[in-house]
Amino acid sequence: MSRKIKSCPKDGTYTLSSECPVCGGKTGVAHPPRYSPQDRFGKFRRVTKKNA
Repeated sequence: MSRKIKSCPKDGTYTLSSECPVCGGKTGVAHPPRYSPQDRFGKFRRVTKKNA
């Protein structure tokens, strides 16, 4: 059984559970998305990240 490590976006804590043990917030996947040169939505993602 493999489990993926997750991180809390609020305080940066790494955990295996879906809830942060420090602040109780929701955790997300700690790994970046897979790179693809044929990424159709990369341009929109970069613009959104730049404006945020």
